[in-house]
Amino acid sequence: MGWATTHIHIGLFMQTIKLERNGKVVVRSKDSYEMNKSNFDLRGFKEASSKPKTEPKAEKKSETKKAE
Repeated sequence: MGWATTHIHIGLFMQTIKLERNGKVVVRSKDSYEMNKSNFDLRGFKEASSKPKTEPKAEKKSETKKAE
């Protein structure tokens, strides 16, 4: 394991970008993304949005009591 591959090196000295495909998020260096942008686009990766996606709320089913 070399110095260039440690998470500390990537987090402190390099700018990173989050890419998303099919709900999965990967982190790559900004330089690597800029050089290989066409490859990432062909494979379906897009920049991950900073806002989480809102899920539709489940509708509550009201229970009606039957008259006996």
